[in-house]
Amino acid sequence: MKQYQHITRRRFLRTSAALGAAAFASPAILRAQSPNEKLNVALIGVGGQGRYQLGDAKRLENVVAICDIDENILDRTEQGLLKQNLPKAKRYFDFRKMLEEMEKEIDAVMVSTPDHTHAPASAMAMRMGKHCYCEKPLTHTVHEARALAQLAKEKNLVTQMGTQIHARDNYRRAVELVQTGVLGPIAEVMAWCLRDWSGAKLPAENPPAPKNIHWDEWLGPAAFRPYHPCYLPENWRRWWDFGNGTMGDMACHIMDVAFWALDLRYPSSIEAKGPPVDAESAPKGLCVTFEFPARREQPPVKLTWNDGTSRPAFPPGEEIPLGGIGALFIGKEGMLRVDYETHKLYPSEKFKEFKAPPKTIPGSIGHHEEFFAACKNGGPTTCNFDYSGALTEAVLLGGVAYRAGEKIHWDGPNAKVVNSEAAQKLIAREYRQGWTL
Repeated sequence: MKQYQHITRRRFLRTSAALGAAAFASPAILRAQSPNEKLNVALIGVGGQGRYQLGDAKRLENVVAICDIDENILDRTEQGLLKQNLPKAKRYFDFRKMLEEMEKEIDAVMVSTPDHTHAPASAMAMRMGKHCYCEKPLTHTVHEARALAQLAKEKNLVTQMGTQIHARDNYRRAVELVQTGVLGPIAEVMAWCLRDWSGAKLPAENPPAPKNIHWDEWLGPAAFRPYHPCYLPENWRRWWDFGNGTMGDMACHIMDVAFWALDLRYPSSIEAKGPPVDAESAPKGLCVTFEFPARREQPPVKLTWNDGTSRPAFPPGEEIPLGGIGALFIGKEGMLRVDYETHKLYPSEKFKEFKAPPKTIPGSIGHHEEFFAACKNGGPTTCNFDYSGALTEAVLLGGVAYRAGEKIHWDGPNAKVVNSEAAQKLIAREYRQGWTL
């Protein structure tokens, strides 16, 4: 139990130090003096995952502005608010204009756009002193992830990345098992997802964009290309210009439990294997090996990620179910398989009579609820940009190593690849004119 208390207290203090000062410096907290006073929330992206954020935002706080590049989605959102007898929110298709015009009215922003516009939207809001909730992965590039984490710290803002599974009890119970030493020292973790976001091909035809779609705003900082329906609503994940394939989509959810339980941060090296690199599209199957250094009393950890057609190689012995997603902790005294809903210790016979330790990680009031409450009382949140920025960096470095075609060595404190110019060039991207970080 001593090991668990040490890790948890250290992380709590680190998080509290970064966010606690917000109670004295944040515009939103100064405006919302009482925890019962509602925040004025603006949503950037209200289709797809944005509908989910909108549901809690309108239930718990005041939705004062909605932004989406699809006028049809804005229409449906407006109609839904009116049907529930809620005040009409101002509508925009360009988040830059929304933030400029409503700077004095907005307390917090929720970003649920495609990955390539996460960072410019979040950064602009935070520079105005707005608390920020952003969907996973936090950013599209490694450089953006580090920039958002630093900006949140400089501005003393409350932040939360949308890894909703982090708020569920299942991950908490799994983390307790790892941190109380049931498995003994852990030197290896496997994580996987069988989803496949690959195979994108440049379209031959260039039809005009529908009247309801603001294509230039959808492209945001990405290099210009003509509209085509193959990119929307969600196939953008297949394209390097907009997403990072299956790993970009799912690894922040699945690797989260390993980062949390083992107090991981910066990998020292990353090596990726997959099919030949395609200039436009993510691979059909990817295997990435991350090496993390020792953390105080904990040994170095090898974390492997497999997605699509690539499969993890489980240790010999008892058959462990693969399922669609999962993570497997491999310790000296046993193994723990975790997915979204369940966790189980192996070998089954050894742990047949095992009784779970007392619960030591408090239950969550809800992922969105944590964010809104922290905006009013100063935090902390469980997936703030300091924690989730480092998690996102590691995930995105997997794609960097794959596209660079070589094992890379990462200087985490200085955010630099030390052995590969090709990889270093992929750490950041040049923004299209008119767009800034």
